[in-house]
Amino acid sequence: MAATPVQRRLLTPTLEIAFEEHGPPSGPPVVLLHGFPDDLRAWDGVVGPLAAAGCRAIVPYLRGYGPTSFRHHETPRSGEQAALGADLLALLDGLGIARAILAGYDWGGRAACIAAALWPERVRALVSIGGYNIQDIAGNLAPDLPAQEHRYWYQWYFNTERGRAGLARNRRALCRMLWQLWSPNWRFEEATYARTAASFDNPDFAEVVIHSYRHRHQNAPGDPAFAAIERQLAARPEITVPSIVLHGAADGVDPVQHSEQAARHFSGPYRREVVPLAGHFLPWEAPDAIAAAVLSLRAETGDGT
Repeated sequence: MAATPVQRRLLTPTLEIAFEEHGPPSGPPVVLLHGFPDDLRAWDGVVGPLAAAGCRAIVPYLRGYGPTSFRHHETPRSGEQAALGADLLALLDGLGIARAILAGYDWGGRAACIAAALWPERVRALVSIGGYNIQDIAGNLAPDLPAQEHRYWYQWYFNTERGRAGLARNRRALCRMLWQLWSPNWRFEEATYARTAASFDNPDFAEVVIHSYRHRHQNAPGDPAFAAIERQLAARPEITVPSIVLHGAADGVDPVQHSEQAARHFSGPYRREVVPLAGHFLPWEAPDAIAAAVLSLRAETGDGT
């Protein structure tokens, strides 16, 4: 467990973002972004090595998780990819961070890839867990292989009203099952899961999650505030910043083959590493691999912020 972090909140035009900071405030900033269904506790094993190396590790709760809240009742509870990218940019702006190293997986990896692709001047380097995480929404209409359709059962569930009610009513049991299915070699303790699952009690959690999985399959409209960003993402923009892709060899939802062709989306310095035995929840399962990747990119890109 890392040393006691500094707990902070930041007002953006849309959100009050709750986050934690580790390490010296003057250190090179590293933003660590969690996925679904998870929260910032996933990074507890990563922040210690980063702080010890002099980095300023910033770990936010995404929209719909933990104490992060919407500022206005009328704001759509969007979970679309453009919203996640815009939230990350607003976080950097609000903290006055000109450039940061980004690391993320799942939803957080999507936000990090979006920032690196659309605002590369703000991103010093990228650790993307799972590959090129920007969604191909137009391409999602095409059916996948049956085995992958089976892995995505929860997405089809969330696209029904039964699934909306099921997530709202059974969120802790459902998300716990996803932890087991997606990281089959990880034997987490019940107390570990319970600590993170408290973040799913956020009053906007279910609505944001349902919108995320409906929007990506064109079954829910996007928030007009993010339409311009979504148009840019539809072009599948390349990532030019120095990048490392990590992928757990035993990922139960996004098999390792999914990132084998990721290099075509990266035009800057790039490498890919497969982490043996680890599953989808890589920050929990292989924190040392992530910390090593971040510190490697820090060394390769110099000490400037």
